[in-house]
Amino acid sequence: MPLHDDQPVHTAGEKLETARAAMIMLHGRGADAPSILELAREFAVPGVTYLAPQAANHTWYPNRFLAPVASNEPWLTSALALVGGAFDHLVAAGLPPDHIFVLGFSQGACLALEFGARNPRRYGGLIALSGALIENGDQPRGYAGSLAGTPVFLGCSDADAHIPPDRVVRSADLLLGLGGNVTFRLYPGLGHTVNDDEIARVKEMLESVTLET
Repeated sequence: MPLHDDQPVHTAGEKLETARAAMIMLHGRGADAPSILELAREFAVPGVTYLAPQAANHTWYPNRFLAPVASNEPWLTSALALVGGAFDHLVAAGLPPDHIFVLGFSQGACLALEFGARNPRRYGGLIALSGALIENGDQPRGYAGSLAGTPVFLGCSDADAHIPPDRVVRSADLLLGLGGNVTFRLYPGLGHTVNDDEIARVKEMLESVTLET
């Protein structure tokens, strides 16, 4: 399985030169960057530029997020570096970190939370749709630093076949301990998908930045 170093980053939305906010969007296992960018049309918030890195072979790391962390290396470190490069690109273009959001779905959601927890600072928001922090079984890892009030949203089915709900709860607790302003929702009987309530919440998070005076 190749690393992600030379993978492209797809874009949509507002031109970066005139954007008021940006969102890095991370697709799930087996999907691709254009598919996650389709959510941007659902959010329909003006003034936002969207960046979606592509995972090599459509997979950020080979094993489940519940597997030993070492078993997902060196691909996990490579994936985190690709996200970090996208973030640095946005900052270099003039966007403040607290106007930059990181969102992921499924495997991408796990990666989004892991990026935020390993690189804590005040972001515009961290958003995990059907995902949780990457951990080794029942041995949660420690994180240091502060999210400084970053809005964090975790949404997942209470019957998701891929994401145990207790891991969503534990991730919410860990991110709260890092100083995140955390909201999580477990939706009864929902499949492994994105629902209208999640889209509405993400839209509100984006508008809280783009509508600032």
